[in-house]
Amino acid sequence: MEFTASQIASFIDGQIIGDESTVITGVSPIENGESGHLSFIAQDRFSHFLDTSKCSVIIVSEKLIDKVTYNPTLIVVKDAYLSFQILMNLYQEMQGRKEGIENGSSIHDTAVVGDKVYIGAFTYVSEKAKIGEGSQIYPHVYIGKGVKIGKNCKIDSGARIYDYCIIGDNCVIHSNTVVGGDGFGFQPTAEGFKKIPQLGNVIIEDDVEIGSNCSIDRATIGSTIIGKGTKIDNLIQIAHNVKIGQNNVIAAQAGIAGSTTIGDWNQIGGQVGVVGHIKIGNQVKIQAQSGVNSSVGDRETLYGSPAISYNDYLRNYVHFRNFTEIVKRINNLENTSKDKTNE
Repeated sequence: MEFTASQIASFIDGQIIGDESTVITGVSPIENGESGHLSFIAQDRFSHFLDTSKCSVIIVSEKLIDKVTYNPTLIVVKDAYLSFQILMNLYQEMQGRKEGIENGSSIHDTAVVGDKVYIGAFTYVSEKAKIGEGSQIYPHVYIGKGVKIGKNCKIDSGARIYDYCIIGDNCVIHSNTVVGGDGFGFQPTAEGFKKIPQLGNVIIEDDVEIGSNCSIDRATIGSTIIGKGTKIDNLIQIAHNVKIGQNNVIAAQAGIAGSTTIGDWNQIGGQVGVVGHIKIGNQVKIQAQSGVNSSVGDRETLYGSPAISYNDYLRNYVHFRNFTEIVKRINNLENTSKDKTNE
């Protein structure tokens, strides 16, 4: 597709500095700009690219403008990063959505499929499953018995949605993620560990996105719940009966043990481990690789393993880095004290 600077500015309510008829045919990162391409600058540390980038058109935050003329054509907006996101979403919508049922897919007679749905080849839709209007189910997806999928969802190739799980509207589940596998429940006996039946399900509310290769276990009884607007990165384990609130973000390789409750608007970093049967409040920030082994109140920032207040961790870490030298100094003081005592 080709767009002029003027057309792009109209999409994001931008002001043009330069030639409004400049045509772009692609998009580049600002560090590797190409002629005929569009990029953006939202932070001061990249502002030098306003004079050196080969991009033909650059979307730029108004706070970074400090002169009248520039080599590329600029589209000046309040927030360049947000404006660029708007453009990307518009471009994605222009690509259109697939519709129809491809050969090789299998849909049970009792399944209900809404209008304008796409079901890719080799996908299996089990009995009494329901797929909402406009949803896209890509090839090699398994949808279990009684599963309910809402409107305008996207389930990527290789995902597995086990029996009786519920997915809301506008959700995205990336490749090879398993929703509703058995929770890790075993009872120790004299003969060994006996499996506890996992009879619950998983409920994923509206506007949730789940990355690839995640495992979200079904509840033993009741439901494992992922709240509205929550975004989950790749390679994440969420155990049985976990309840996650609204608008959380959880980064890659985090693991949340069973029956833990997490509130709203939390940020959980990569490789964080959370033990089971605790509560995490709202607006909590947990730094990468932290281990959380007790309940956490609202608006705390944690670091370390076991996790403590982020500021306390940084203060203590200064001493930890110098621990060997501190020990030497203590030993020297003790030896000096002994020498004086023996005099």
